Amino acid sequence: MAGEPGRAARQPGRLPRGGGARAVNAPDKHLAQGAAVPATGQPHVHESARAQVAGGATYIDDIPEVKGTLHAAPILSNVAHGHLRGVDAAAALAMEGVRGVVLAQDIPGDPILATFVHDEPIFARDKVEYVGQVVGLVVAETVMQARRAARQVRLDIEPLPAVLDVREALAAQSFVLKPVTVRRGEPEQRIAAAAHRLSGSLDVGGQEHFYLEGQVGYAMPLEQDQWWIYSSTQHPGEVQHWVAHALGLENHDVRVECRRMGGGFGGKETQAGHIAVWAALAARKFRRPVKLRLDRDDDFMVTGKRHPFAYDYEVGFDGDGRVAGLRLTMAVNCGFSADLSGPVADRAVFHVDNAYFLGDVEIASYRCRTNTQSHTAFRGFGGPQGMIVMEAILGDIARALGKDALDVRRANLYGTTERNVTHYDMTVEDNILAPLIARLEQSSAYRARRAEIAAWNDGSPVIKRGLALTPVKFGISFTATFFNQAGALVHVYGDGSVQVNHGGTEMGQGLHTKILQIVADELGVPFGRVRISATDTGKVPNASATAASSGTDLNGRAAQFAARQVRQRLAEYVAEKQNCRPEQVIFAHGQVSTPGAVMPWEQLVDDAYHSRVQLWSDGFYRTPKIHYDKHTLTGRPFYYFSYGAACTEVAIDTLTGENRVLKVDILHDVGHSINPAIDIGQIEGGFVQGMGWLTTEQLVWNGQGVLATHAPSTYKIPATGDVPAHFRVELWPEANPEDNVGGSKAVGEPPFMLAISVWEALRDAAAAARGGGPVRMDAPATAENVLKALRA
Repeated sequence: MAGEPGRAARQPGRLPRGGGARAVNAPDKHLAQGAAVPATGQPHVHESARAQVAGGATYIDDIPEVKGTLHAAPILSNVAHGHLRGVDAAAALAMEGVRGVVLAQDIPGDPILATFVHDEPIFARDKVEYVGQVVGLVVAETVMQARRAARQVRLDIEPLPAVLDVREALAAQSFVLKPVTVRRGEPEQRIAAAAHRLSGSLDVGGQEHFYLEGQVGYAMPLEQDQWWIYSSTQHPGEVQHWVAHALGLENHDVRVECRRMGGGFGGKETQAGHIAVWAALAARKFRRPVKLRLDRDDDFMVTGKRHPFAYDYEVGFDGDGRVAGLRLTMAVNCGFSADLSGPVADRAVFHVDNAYFLGDVEIASYRCRTNTQSHTAFRGFGGPQGMIVMEAILGDIARALGKDALDVRRANLYGTTERNVTHYDMTVEDNILAPLIARLEQSSAYRARRAEIAAWNDGSPVIKRGLALTPVKFGISFTATFFNQAGALVHVYGDGSVQVNHGGTEMGQGLHTKILQIVADELGVPFGRVRISATDTGKVPNASATAASSGTDLNGRAAQFAARQVRQRLAEYVAEKQNCRPEQVIFAHGQVSTPGAVMPWEQLVDDAYHSRVQLWSDGFYRTPKIHYDKHTLTGRPFYYFSYGAACTEVAIDTLTGENRVLKVDILHDVGHSINPAIDIGQIEGGFVQGMGWLTTEQLVWNGQGVLATHAPSTYKIPATGDVPAHFRVELWPEANPEDNVGGSKAVGEPPFMLAISVWEALRDAAAAARGGGPVRMDAPATAENVLKALRA
């Protein structure tokens, strides 16, 4: 072995003993980076942060284009509903650089997208269903040539009546899916017998995803009718399936890769699949690589949004505000096709209760079809639309009784030993609502501020202030049970460096960073020794979407199991050589220790490789305990609940309707945080995004079905000036009682719903201006809607 690199003076498998152990002083920069500190629980910098700041992080549009790449742009319907009688592309085809068009007749496979409901055409064929529906593509040498030419295509469309309002759709029984009703007890009798009753209605608007990186796909033909697709997607496996389905191929003929996205928020769960399919169809027709990147206006016009909801309710309650019976109708604006509207509407039904026990209740969910964009997943996935109506009801109950809304909310909370079963028959086993709310009430000085605000409002005729403290109980898991699975690969290389691949996708939320931390600790190596590779259907097949806040729960556990198998093999190898038990072998701080020896991780890996020990492994995880009947919507759809609460103070100008968030205090439950910096960032970002949904982000369709708010000039997301100077976030200190990775809890979606406190505080301020009583204020609380609420 004398001449073998790195093997001088050592024999295969021979480990140093006792005083012969080498110190960890090898000239490796990674070993010096906090090697004595576990990676999990630490605020490690996002794994791509430095590259992103320096402009070195590659997104789909940054990938160097293969020679011969063409560019595509969509041809959009300008009519909300009508018969498509013809497409005249003559003017476009005469323009410089234009190679041709792609239409429905160019689809070799199924012309309908491979969605669960199978109700959405890839390209409009004989009928158009909304303004912005893609009829086909123009393909040209450059992206600007394609976009200019696409606007010159003339469509011959015979208009048909269009349904644009969700209540109109409900009245006409225009549905994309069958209605669903969940019922428990006898709500009619309980409402009739209650000491007090209220009825009302509410409309809550949708929301544009407004990811910084727009929808983009890049399709490259390979040999033997195989395809490589770069897609900015939360669900590479679905993109693979959709592209194969449209091309008439098998899944193994299509490989989809995504290193990172510039934001997703649910908007790239299904919608990215459309872009990839369109690009692949163009690439097939012209036998050239094709890139399709929507500009911001087209992105607005083409893609679905958060589902708008309309509600009607009747509630009975006692003198303390405790709900006796509730009947609720939810009309969901699904757009022209089903997309993910079924599970979104289901989750809204599951989350109507939010943090509160509903003993006698009936919830009717209508999945309405309108001639608008097909609405889709968005952070919270129906949970926010379920929770907001319950918070509205409790807020109005409090005002009807002249009570503080927090006291009414407390009276309705789930209990720990009774009043702890949801309306879908899941027992709430991990309830921390009461102590969490109590701690935030104290730390935010809620009672003292309530008195101060009352005094302010008494002396201020124009500017009124409001205050609200609202909780969140959000179920974690995909409601489609089969999605609750994940796979991962962990490779240990001969020099001791580690690479991880898993089925989750990185959209800026820090998923990759957390998984690197988990694997580093499982192998006992420094964080810097572990790298992540792009999400790739050629490595981990059949991966679920990165959604439902379960990215770390699923993929982190799968990666941990993969790393654990590698570690176990190494432990058995060391135990055999050291004459000890495998459990006595400790991996930590970049070292491997036994009762008789200590050695660097790198030395063990080198020895194990030359002794033919397998240094890579796969890992698989499936969420335990969950089950439910999708027909009755009963069972245990969630592994656990994530909890939180927010206390928000606002001010409104009663003359103009202008409003401002003044202070925010948040206490949120993430279990034992894997990365506190990332978790706090997610809480802050989710809250601000939720604040936008409920205050400034208004989607407006005109009478012809045209989305009028289709650009940053007409659609306002929150900016830095909207974030209050007082914005305090604290983490609940207890671990997840369920056996989740590192004792952590999901963090992606639950903080979004903390922003309901903003909307409730605005209604509190409006009530102060009106002299009390229930307040009808539709969301978002734009200046116009605030003035309507004040003058109603």
